[in-house]
Amino acid sequence: QVQPAESGGGVVQAGDSLTLSCSVSGGIFVGDDMGAWYRHAPGKEREVIGTITWDAGSRHDADSRRGPFTIYRNYHDNRAWLHMNGLQPQGTAIYYCNQHRDSVLYWGQGTQVTVSS
Repeated sequence: QVQPAESGGGVVQAGDSLTLSCSVSGGIFVGDDMGAWYRHAPGKEREVIGTITWDAGSRHDADSRRGPFTIYRNYHDNRAWLHMNGLQPQGTAIYYCNQHRDSVLYWGQGTQVTVSS
């Protein structure tokens, strides 16, 4: 069973940077298997932050107005990272990662990020 697991969330101050980790276990992946980061803020719909293939050969960052985010992957230890600079209170959300494999999409449980002003 493929299982993504997010970590690294917490409470930060406005303007701080934070890096989240997504560790994926339970599967053997190929280069173009796609992973993604999403966030779900209170009272809003879940929105995509960006995507990256397993081999990191292709990366797409969603609307840059959502924040200075960088997604990268280290496939040697099955982890993807979401680095966020200059977080603002509107960045308060549960952050999720997912991973495709064999046409199935697997989600992690999410990690809470709270940005205080």
